Amino acid sequence: MFSILKARLFQGYRTGAFPPAAPKLPPHFMGRPEVEPEAIPEDAASICPVGALDSQGEDRGIDLGRCIFCGKCAGVPGIKFTREYRMGAMTRGGLLADGRHFEPDKQQNEVIKKLCGRSLKIRQVSAGGCAACELDFNVLNTLAWDMGRFGIQAVASPRHADCVLVTGPVTKNMRLALEKTYEAMPRPCFVIACGSCAISGGLYRGTPESSDGVETLFPVDLYVPGCPPHPATLLEALLRFLGK
Repeated sequence: MFSILKARLFQGYRTGAFPPAAPKLPPHFMGRPEVEPEAIPEDAASICPVGALDSQGEDRGIDLGRCIFCGKCAGVPGIKFTREYRMGAMTRGGLLADGRHFEPDKQQNEVIKKLCGRSLKIRQVSAGGCAACELDFNVLNTLAWDMGRFGIQAVASPRHADCVLVTGPVTKNMRLALEKTYEAMPRPCFVIACGSCAISGGLYRGTPESSDGVETLFPVDLYVPGCPPHPATLLEALLRFLGK
C-alpha cells in the first residue's frame, strides 16, 4: 500500500495542459497548409501521390480529406504547411485549403449538442486501417491526454455508443462488420471519419478492394484529416463536435 502511494507521489500529475494551453507539437509537425491558389504552377498536381492537390480546376488548393501530409508539395510555390493543428471539420467542404480565411467551424447541430454535450460514447472500428490512426486514437485514453475528463469514452459495444469512429478505407472484408456496427447503435447515432483513408480512401482510393472511405456508406458528422491525425487534432475536433 505504501509503495503504491510512494509511486503515485513520485509520478505526479502527468496529464498535459491542453486544451487550455496549446499542445506540444513535434518539430516536424505538418499542420493545415496556407495556400495561394494563383501562385501554384499548373503542373504541380502531378507531384501529389493521392490527388489531393488541384492546380488547374475551380477549387485550386489542397483537399485535406485526401492529403496524407507526405510533404512532397511543401516546396511548391503558393503552398506552405503551418503548425495549425485544428483541422477537423463538420462538412466535407471544410477540408478544402483554397486560400480563403480559415476559422474552425462550430457545432450547429442542436441535437448533437443536447445529446452529447456532457458525454460521448465512441465505438471505434478499424475498417482495414494500418493501425496508425487507431494507435493515435488509443493515445487519447492515456494519462497524457485523458479524454475521459471531458466525458469522452471508448465503449466495447455499439449498443452503448453515441457514435462510431471509423479508421481505414473500409475494405470489402470489413464493410459488413461496419454496417452491422452502425445498425446496432441506438438512434440518433453519428459517424466520425478519422484519417484520410476513412474520409476518402487515402492511398487506397480507387482500388477494387476499397470502398473509398465511410462516406460512401453513411453520412459523416465529423471529418478529422491526417495520416494519422495528431492526438491534439483529434481531441480538439471531438471537443468542438460536442459544442465545447
